[in-house]
Amino acid sequence: MNKNTKNQDALIDESRAPLITHLIELRDRLKWALLFFLIAFCFCYAYSQEIYSFLVNPLFEIYKEKNIENPRMIYTALTEAFFTLLKVSFYSALFISFPVIALQIYKFAAPGLYNNEKKAFLPFLIATPLLFVMGISLVYYFIFPLAWRFFLSFQTGNIDVGMSIELEAKVNEYLSLVLKLMFAFGLAFQIPVAITLLSRAGIITSKQLKQRRKYAIVLAFIMAAILTPPDLISQIGLGIPIIILFEISIFLAVLFENRKKKKHPIKKNKIYGETDFSD
Repeated sequence: MNKNTKNQDALIDESRAPLITHLIELRDRLKWALLFFLIAFCFCYAYSQEIYSFLVNPLFEIYKEKNIENPRMIYTALTEAFFTLLKVSFYSALFISFPVIALQIYKFAAPGLYNNEKKAFLPFLIATPLLFVMGISLVYYFIFPLAWRFFLSFQTGNIDVGMSIELEAKVNEYLSLVLKLMFAFGLAFQIPVAITLLSRAGIITSKQLKQRRKYAIVLAFIMAAILTPPDLISQIGLGIPIIILFEISIFLAVLFENRKKKKHPIKKNKIYGETDFSD
């Protein structure tokens, strides 16, 4: 009885050892990721005014086009500007440190993956930040100028009769709108990554995606209506890229399925004409 108990205790100790090792490694990975984030946050806070000026630049350029003198932004709470710059620093640091955080997660998970799984996962690790940058670049250089020009068209300027309508943009409200649009477009550009992963896992097929194309188009514009301000420019500007990305996802799914068929061809039994899935 004592011998059996000792054997059981030895097995429990052996199972605990790998778990403790994994937890220590996870702690170290998180520590490095957090350290890099804190360094990035301090750096971004030092240049937070410049980063905010960069985000405001599309609005400033339209002010110059319209010959609006002395353009300015306001804040109505004593701490509003300070917390706005903190928010700018936080999201900028998160953006900068994301590749490092993703790399630490990959290094933690890599020992438990086969070589073919590592090769399959690595392109998605690279594609995710690149597609996110493409999404925020589209909104910054194309959607912002169009949307801001549309919103500023409601200004009446100096009029002889009645009261004029002029924009007095608040620093925190402008930042919230900018971040909302940037994250909406950045996340929308992750559609090919998500769908291709589901296709590789065998959860969905290209045939299913093609059959549900019309529902995807409707859903794209519903998502655009929810994620963007209530103007047609932003909604169409997000809806159309989502549809294009969905079509790219179908193409990638077909490409993966064709590669899979070439690697594992379906053979037919010459005598009975039965399908043989061996190999």
